[in-house]
Amino acid sequence: MSEPAETCYVLEGQCAEPGVCPLSEIKAGSIVCVKHLTASHDLKVRLRELGLREEQRIRLVSRQSSYICQVCNARLGISERLAEQVLVQPVPDTSAAA
Repeated sequence: MSEPAETCYVLEGQCAEPGVCPLSEIKAGSIVCVKHLTASHDLKVRLRELGLREEQRIRLVSRQSSYICQVCNARLGISERLAEQVLVQPVPDTSAAA
């Protein structure tokens, strides 16, 4: 039996949960795990079709005029407004342990 998905909330621009924050707050070059999409239902469906779904690891390549994410060996550009609706959690850097 699977557990129900956790619901995450952003209140007044602040992360409601420790370690989880909007993609728009992440530094370029960071690897993160998508935890929750707060966009409309139709937009969530489209993002999931593109590979940007819960528990997917992505790398934020750039955050200039748009946010460029490396998702499933492809690059996806999204707006800042949409990046605010993608809640992520940083993934610890394991390359230093090698």
